[in-house]
Amino acid sequence: MEQSVSIVLVGIGGYGNNYLKVLWEESMFNRIQGVVDIAPENSDYYEQLKEADVPVFSSMEAFYEKYEADMAVISTPIHFHTAQTICALENGSHVLCEKPMTPSLEDAEKIIRLKQEKNAFVAVGFDWSFSRIIQQVKQDVLSGRFGEARRMKTLALWPRTEAYYERASWAGKKYAADRTPIFDSVVNNATSHFLHNMFYILGSRAERSAPLKELTAELYRANDIETFDTCALKGETEDGVPVHFLASHAVTEEIGPVIRYEFEHAVLTYVHHEQELKAEFTDGTVVTYGNPENERSFKLYHCMEAVQEQRTETLCGPEAALSHLHAINALHESVPEAQCFPEEITKYDPDTRLHYVEGLDELLKQCYEDWQLPSEKGATWTKQGRTISIPASSLS
Repeated sequence: MEQSVSIVLVGIGGYGNNYLKVLWEESMFNRIQGVVDIAPENSDYYEQLKEADVPVFSSMEAFYEKYEADMAVISTPIHFHTAQTICALENGSHVLCEKPMTPSLEDAEKIIRLKQEKNAFVAVGFDWSFSRIIQQVKQDVLSGRFGEARRMKTLALWPRTEAYYERASWAGKKYAADRTPIFDSVVNNATSHFLHNMFYILGSRAERSAPLKELTAELYRANDIETFDTCALKGETEDGVPVHFLASHAVTEEIGPVIRYEFEHAVLTYVHHEQELKAEFTDGTVVTYGNPENERSFKLYHCMEAVQEQRTETLCGPEAALSHLHAINALHESVPEAQCFPEEITKYDPDTRLHYVEGLDELLKQCYEDWQLPSEKGATWTKQGRTISIPASSLS
C-alpha cells in the first residue's frame, strides 16, 4: 500500500487477536496508533505491543484526547458497538466494526446518518462479504448469469459447550445491565455470517443486501441462557425469494455451513467438508469459485484501501447489514421467549460440558433437505412463532 493508514484497535482480546495477528504477520504494527482495552494483558499479542511501544488506553475518549487515527477497528462486545462507532466517527475516524453492527434498528439509522454527515465509511465485519469469491458470485448474480433467484437455504450445526457461554458476561444475554440491547445468539454471533450472506448475495448492488419482507421463526434453548441456541426460520425477500435458515449449538455433530441457493439457470452450493463454493448450471456446466473461508482477513485490507482512496462506502456497510438486523429483530418479535427443549430429550456430557438435544442433528438436517421448519415435521415439542411483516426501510 502506498501510504500508511493509522489504526486504533478497540478491543484486543477475543476476536481482536485476529486483527493483531494479521498486522503482526504483515509487519504493520507501526500503523497501530494505539489500542483501547480495559484488560490488554489478555491479548495474545500484548508483549509485542509493549515492545513496539504502542500506547494503551482504557477508553476511546482517552485515546482521542492525545491521538488521531484514520480508522478505528472495533472488536468489543456487541452492546458497545453503537457508542464506540459513534465516538470514532465524531473524532474523524473511519470504522471497521465487527458484526453485528448494532442490535438496534434505531441505532443503525443513527450510524448511517452520522457517517454520511462525517463523510466517512463504516464497514461491518461480515467476513464473506469482503471476499473476492463472494464478490465474484455477486457480480454473476447481478449480471444475470444465473437467471432469477428461486429460493435459498442454509444449515449450520456448530456444537458449543458451557465454556462458550462462560467466556463473557454478555454471552447469550438479551440486554446489558443498563438495558442496552445485546441479543447475543446463535444467529447474531457465530453463524450470523451465513444468514447475512443470503441477503447480501441478492443485493441490488455490491454495497447492498436484499430487503427482507417477512419472517417466521422457531427458537429453542438447551443451555441456561436468556436468548436461544437453536433457530429455525423461513422468510421471504421483498422480491419474493423464499429463504430458510437452520442453526444450532445444542447438537453433537459439527456440520456446516451447508448452503444451497437455487436460481433459474444454476444452483449454488457450499458444503463444509468440500470447502468449495460452486455453481452447477442446468446445461451441466460447473463453475468452482473457491472457499471464502480462506479470505476472512480481506475486510481489513479492503478498509485500509478504502481509507487510502478516500472512499466513503465499503462493500459491506450499515446499509448492507440492515437485512440481517431486521431478521434478528423479527426473530425476537416472532418468538419473544425461546422455548426450552423438553427435559426427556435434553442431555449433558460432563466430559465436554456440552448440553445437547437427542436427535436434533437429524431433525434439522431433514428440515434442511425438505425446506421445512421443525414444527412442520410434527415433533410434539415444537412451536412456531408469529409471522412478522417487516416494513420497507428508506435506508436499505
